[in-house]
Amino acid sequence: MNASVRFEDLERFSDYFEENYANTVAMNAAAKCGIGAAAANVYAAAKNPHAYSVFVESGEVCNQKKSGRCWMFASLNVMRLRVMEKLNLENMELSQNYPLFYDKLEKSNYFLENIIETLDEPLNGRVVSYLLQDPVGDGGQWDMFRSLVAKYGVVPQDVYPDTAVSVETMELRKYLTLKLRGFACELREAHAAGKTIEDLRAMKDTMMETVYRMLCICLGKPPVKFTWETRDKDGNFVRIKDITPQDFYEQYVGYDLDSLVTVINAPTKDKPYGHTYTVQYLGSVKEGKYPVKYLNLPMDDLRAIAIAMLKDGMPVWFGSDVGQFSDRKAGILSMDALDVAGLFDTDFPMTKAQRLDYGESLMTHAMVLTGVDLDDSGKPIRWRVENSWGDEVGKKGYFVMSDEWFGQFSYQILLDRKYLSKEQAEQLEQDPILLAPWDPMGSLAM
Repeated sequence: MNASVRFEDLERFSDYFEENYANTVAMNAAAKCGIGAAAANVYAAAKNPHAYSVFVESGEVCNQKKSGRCWMFASLNVMRLRVMEKLNLENMELSQNYPLFYDKLEKSNYFLENIIETLDEPLNGRVVSYLLQDPVGDGGQWDMFRSLVAKYGVVPQDVYPDTAVSVETMELRKYLTLKLRGFACELREAHAAGKTIEDLRAMKDTMMETVYRMLCICLGKPPVKFTWETRDKDGNFVRIKDITPQDFYEQYVGYDLDSLVTVINAPTKDKPYGHTYTVQYLGSVKEGKYPVKYLNLPMDDLRAIAIAMLKDGMPVWFGSDVGQFSDRKAGILSMDALDVAGLFDTDFPMTKAQRLDYGESLMTHAMVLTGVDLDDSGKPIRWRVENSWGDEVGKKGYFVMSDEWFGQFSYQILLDRKYLSKEQAEQLEQDPILLAPWDPMGSLAM
């Protein structure tokens, strides 16, 4: 076998293609309509109906627009249900702009502290190169979000609404990243010139003033106290006066942040089940009470926990690789949503573990489970998913997910500790194994 592609090879490839007229039909369809449209399974909707035996009432679907804030939207979509219940509201949103402001602020500080901690690492080494790659991206994980909430609280959406920048964050990321990389250069050069850590942190304080100013200009100054007015389902006027975001969270959301933890499913050989893991340099709030930590469990355990929570009326935050075998417009997440194997006349046989190991899949998006359909034996058939892409996709913004897809492409769920077995709860208390910054379990939902 030759190492190079020869012209006679090309002739053989062409003859092989022409042998089957179905290849020409597939070529015409894909070239004209795109791969997704050409591979779409017309029977997928019928096989994956929006019908569920277990159902949790939820609010109107939100829209993250052109921002990578899904992890915030999913978290706030869970939390707002408590506000709606306590105040007898038909619908409401918690501000997604508010945690965005403090996430960018805290990530900037976290990045600069990581630069200070790695001053003696080579600039072209893998660690510093990784830190410089995306210092203040939009994505995140649950532990990062609850650290923000623990420190800053939450506010209603109309108290601190979105801006033109928060709904399309590319420009903010661009210029904030430009500034932070310049700051990193200044800190490393000052260190090389003999400046002390105290000197560098004094420089950092001035740098953070600049970051704060940039964020205020783009997102507005966040409230430290506010008054919120609305009407409940019965038309009664509601006024909440002079309250801080922290007190609003405590009084009207009230989830015990200590009790809300995540479990993952990573079936790779380097991550045995029953152990906890964390990721180096992954976080936002430097002094945060909640460093990233999760327990790795078999997928059937994640299924059982999610079902138990939904039966108790609790929606479930989860992270998945949403772009895999999905029909965005129809809102279908299913292995049969797209027949790409038929379109290309080849199979794609990688396992979940192999996809993780070879960089084919990782968590990219967070959504909320709000229902599940169970068969007569209590096993899940399909799941109801609240997304944050607006109401023009899926069924008014809600997606349907087959249980097979859930098993193959979901990696993380948020739960209350009370849903863990005694053995799982004990496993969660282990000191976490430290993973490299570039491990797939360090991926951020966007």
